[in-house]
Amino acid sequence: MGRRSRKRGLTAPAPPPVVERPRPRPAAGPRARMADAPTAPWSPFPLTELIVLLAMALIVAGVLTDGGRRGALLGCGFALVSLAGLELAMREHFAGYRSHSTLLGAACAIAVDAPLFLWTGIPQVVLLLLGLGIFALVFTRLRRAFRARSGGLGFRA
Repeated sequence: MGRRSRKRGLTAPAPPPVVERPRPRPAAGPRARMADAPTAPWSPFPLTELIVLLAMALIVAGVLTDGGRRGALLGCGFALVSLAGLELAMREHFAGYRSHSTLLGAACAIAVDAPLFLWTGIPQVVLLLLGLGIFALVFTRLRRAFRARSGGLGFRA
């Protein structure tokens, strides 16, 4: 190209300044990521894991022993491991990490029905209907609470 074909005095427009925008967080999907798992209030200390370890030791001791303490050891072991599991399920559910509506609803129904079965003479059919009613009520409330905390998802796996 010759000198005359180039236009003088005109410069190319400056490119617009690059503005770095923060990356949007990926939309909440049905698959829960381990990085999003809620931490316990006692986070660096592994309290839940130690309770499960103690419960396993009590269960093993209950299986290996003979005599009157066997039932107490087994009962305490199963109670501790159940409480540790319920604590983890509640923490994950109310953080919107994973839905545990069925487990928590059943635990509430059992918590009401078990003492009534042991200490009253209410017929079992009535207790069954009462347990089903409590389960249905608690289940629907827990599903609503999970949807509010998880961004509208009904469940996460």
